[in-house]
Amino acid sequence: MPELPEMETYRKLVSQEVLDLPIQNVIVNREKSINIESEQFIKELVGRKIIFVERRGKYLVFHLDNGGRLLLHLRLGGLMYVGMEEDRPDRNTQINIEFAGKTLYFIGLRLGFLHLLSAKQVDEELADLGPDPFDRRLTEDRFVSLLQGRRGSLKTTLINQHIISGIGNCYSDEIAFAAELRPDVKLQDLSEESLRRLYTAMRSVLTEAIEGGGYMELPLTVHDQLTGGYNDQCKVYDREGEPCVRCGTAVVKTEISGHKAFYCPNCQHDH
Repeated sequence: MPELPEMETYRKLVSQEVLDLPIQNVIVNREKSINIESEQFIKELVGRKIIFVERRGKYLVFHLDNGGRLLLHLRLGGLMYVGMEEDRPDRNTQINIEFAGKTLYFIGLRLGFLHLLSAKQVDEELADLGPDPFDRRLTEDRFVSLLQGRRGSLKTTLINQHIISGIGNCYSDEIAFAAELRPDVKLQDLSEESLRRLYTAMRSVLTEAIEGGGYMELPLTVHDQLTGGYNDQCKVYDREGEPCVRCGTAVVKTEISGHKAFYCPNCQHDH
């Protein structure tokens, strides 16, 4: 599932492709992917322009020139592509937004959605989201106070969108590795020093992943050289049996509350 770095990469790249272009046509191939009748959805969008793309956690919010919003959550298997029909991935598209000379394709939205909402409705929809890791108000001290006193594993805490938004399976493991903490360590057992180390690891891993284009390998456009560039830089995620880049011990895979997790049993600790 796309996480914060993947959605931030999409946000930057799609902004370069479609901002301020009049929407000429909209095709809805799956009504369950939208929140209103297809006819109304199409009528509301044709002639409009996307003037800004915002990311909130794992969501993208497309700001329209009439004040409306398109709220996107890709969930598992979802992706976007911008280009011509002959260039796009050979997969079913649920929604196509056509501009002059190019189309924005929403693909794999079996679990995801693209909803047309007002600005207020978007705020209401996302009201329960935890702070973004890059929110200026999420200082190191606030991060520590947010996590101190909580119970549960480090992994399940990091992927809980109500606590901190944007982190999922991949980057929770990468952050734990960078902080030299096991993903199954109990949060209530961590010292303040460990929590501060975790904050630094979170910011550095996510920054590096954004700069590398995230781990999802399918490009947004035919000329996209950025998307997926971080996949080969993952230190533990999906690296079961490979030697740890820090100490050489084999990376192991486990399961924590139904979520797969990867870590080094030698240089990641429980304190």
